Amino acid sequence: MEYTIKKLSDLAGVSTRTLRYYDEIGLLSPSRINSSGYRIYGRVEVDRLQQIMFYREMGMELEGIKLILDDPDFDSVGALKEHRSRLVEKKERLLMLIRNVDQTLEDKGGGDTMSDREKFEGFKKKLVDANEKEYGKEIREKYGDESIDASNHQLLSTDKETYEETKHMEEQMIALLKIANEKGDPTGEEAQEAARLHKEWITRQWGHYNREAHEGLVQMYVDDERFRSYYDKHQNGMAEFLRNAVGHYLKNEGK
Repeated sequence: MEYTIKKLSDLAGVSTRTLRYYDEIGLLSPSRINSSGYRIYGRVEVDRLQQIMFYREMGMELEGIKLILDDPDFDSVGALKEHRSRLVEKKERLLMLIRNVDQTLEDKGGGDTMSDREKFEGFKKKLVDANEKEYGKEIREKYGDESIDASNHQLLSTDKETYEETKHMEEQMIALLKIANEKGDPTGEEAQEAARLHKEWITRQWGHYNREAHEGLVQMYVDDERFRSYYDKHQNGMAEFLRNAVGHYLKNEGK
């Protein structure tokens, strides 16, 4: 089956302008141009467009999609299995949020009282899934499945009050780090209080504390660009500053 750009546009629900742009950047080119000057797309192009739309649904940039699809080792079957897995995860999150809304409506209507924990289950599940997607591979390799699964369970089982307290604790830590980083002294009062809060924050997140894991985590903040950008987006050099502050805090803790 072959399609003109208009027919492919109607089939996929993508504008002809978008398809032309994909052609311009080399992401999706027609199989041929017919004698009348129309772009013609075949099965290969249809399958590629499907892959593009799957990756776009996951929030991936076009440049990254092109690199993946142009890789000679690209496995379309494996990619489809991965897409399916991610869609199932998304479906589970949406179903949880739908149940959450239904329970809230019932609660507002005078039905069974909804617990505070239930009100936030969907949002916490989304946070866990997002963290797994972004950092899961690295942190599981470093700390092991058992430790990360326990940390995820800890977050999912957290009640509203504790969840909000933990979130506020992180905000306090960031605010102190900004002040301390501007002063440039990781051993200063604000920096050491930020380090203390960071220790308490990860203890709440993990459900336990391990000094070696703490030291490894703040080093990962510096070594891994994604972790580093999370802190450096607040202020340049903040990830490295936090590592140094935590290092000094742990060295002198209990003295």
